[in-house]
Amino acid sequence: MSKMIFKAWLLAAGLGLAGVAAADTFGAAAVQTDVAVQTVAAAKALPDDSKVVLEGRIVKKTGHERYEFKDASGTVTVEIDDDDWRGLSVNAQDKVRIEGEVEHKRGRAVEIDVNRIVKL
Repeated sequence: MSKMIFKAWLLAAGLGLAGVAAADTFGAAAVQTDVAVQTVAAAKALPDDSKVVLEGRIVKKTGHERYEFKDASGTVTVEIDDDDWRGLSVNAQDKVRIEGEVEHKRGRAVEIDVNRIVKL
């Protein structure tokens, strides 16, 4: 009898943990956990293709799929492909988290190629 109870407890615990793990991978709150939030100034100093997570505001559109992103440390151009918006609508007052990679462009300043954007 105690073996049955123990097995039932293990099954319940396993299902509970699986539910927690699944909850971390879905929805707008899911973010990269292997990269800490950085500042624009720190991101600009990183090598090409470095992964970054930034929090701040998109203050204006500067061209096709290009925007000016600002935090307390400065501004940087970000490239957000139309399909990466996934229906999200933001304005200059909305705080967002962007996840992407640093791009060093020849003859141009550092840009961030955004893979994901989330409104905070």
